[in-house]
Amino acid sequence: MNQRNSHDTAPDNTALDNAALHEANTRAAHRVTLIGAILDTLLGLVKVIAGIIVGSAALVADGIHSFSDLVTDVFVLVATHYGRQAPDRNHPYGHGRIETMGTLALGSVLIFVAGGIAWASLSRLLDGVPIAPPGYWVIALAAVSLIVKEWIFRYTLRVARKIGSRLIEANAWHSRSDALSTVVVLIGLIGAQFGVGWLDAVAAIGVGLLVGKIGGSLLWDATRELVDTALPDDEQRGMRNVALDVPGVRDLHQLRTRSVGERVLLDLHLVVAPRVTVSEAHEVGNQVCRELCRAFPKLSEVTFHIDPQDDSELDDPTQLPALPLRSDVEAMLERVWGNLECWRQRVALDLHYLDNRIDVSLYIGDTYRDADLNRLAASLRDAGASLPWLGRLRVWQGPGKA
Repeated sequence: MNQRNSHDTAPDNTALDNAALHEANTRAAHRVTLIGAILDTLLGLVKVIAGIIVGSAALVADGIHSFSDLVTDVFVLVATHYGRQAPDRNHPYGHGRIETMGTLALGSVLIFVAGGIAWASLSRLLDGVPIAPPGYWVIALAAVSLIVKEWIFRYTLRVARKIGSRLIEANAWHSRSDALSTVVVLIGLIGAQFGVGWLDAVAAIGVGLLVGKIGGSLLWDATRELVDTALPDDEQRGMRNVALDVPGVRDLHQLRTRSVGERVLLDLHLVVAPRVTVSEAHEVGNQVCRELCRAFPKLSEVTFHIDPQDDSELDDPTQLPALPLRSDVEAMLERVWGNLECWRQRVALDLHYLDNRIDVSLYIGDTYRDADLNRLAASLRDAGASLPWLGRLRVWQGPGKA
């Protein structure tokens, strides 16, 4: 039995709380990105204008870099808007992978930015391009710009980690790359002011390598998510322990996890007592979902499969011999038991598919109050000896289970 449960399986208002939290997180993502976009626009304009006035190519390039942050801010706004939409018919698992793809793109941008910084700086170093003294007011302007970009980075990173968005975190590191490039420009301006302009190129090469490392890390994390990499082993062990603590769960196997954006999806097989009712086994699974979602807030969906016995050692359970289903079973039993009165007057029939056999429980009415149930079971066994799939046979007296 398979069952797919989302976070709303709990009997409280968890689903409503999660929806409100998701909406609040989306608003926070948009707000921090808009603030960054506004500041990037202002910084870009100021740097370009100041660079043109004093003739600093590095400052003009830094201003253009700030404008590139504005482009990525717009991209992030679009990606978070669509990536945090609720699941729909065409995207039943949600749109979280849009954010993952956005992280992949931003990681690539950081690597290109790193390469550009390092290459341009190395070229300046080799060419020995002189830089005229810019003036202390330009140095002060670059210092203020550095402080603002560092604040944007820390604010964006704090929001990203609070709402669990790798895309926003990637954008934060992109802002940090702009701050680092401003550091390079600041060093170059100070060096130029005192006649040591080559410091700019040396520092820029190191910054380029650092930015490239950040971009590579983001690319690696996004790629792992896109190929459905499982959660760390300690988290999987924690999930297993929570599920095993639920009464009615005898064992579990095939626990599989993956991430979709900020959400975590879980599949697992639960082993329950072989003769419990479908509804009881289903409720055991529901309780497992509730406990897991309470213990792991990022877990948004659990798909569980109910097993009456442990089949974890089977390489491919679908290769097991096919047993007849109820309609065929009743037809076969009618053929061999049709002349027996206890069969004709049955009130219920239970089938248990265990160990590649079918155990049969036959319920008879009150007219057999004084009947020898063992004798009836023996006669049924003899009459059904030709059925290769017939396992354990039991006769019960009473209304039975419908």
